[in-house]
Amino acid sequence: MTQWQKSSFSGGGDGNECVELARSNDKLLLRESNAPTQAISPAPASLTALLRRLKADRR
Repeated sequence: MTQWQKSSFSGGGDGNECVELARSNDKLLLRESNAPTQAISPAPASLTALLRRLKADRR
């Protein structure tokens, strides 16, 4: 069973408005909680670039 972790960028509570990450074998998985059956497997470098951009945009 895949264990999903809610992003720290997401709001509090158990709502369906958050991004979740998981690891499955040697892949990273990313999904929106409001569409839990649709996950993507981004390349680690692409995910790193996305997270850096999100952090930069918050400033």
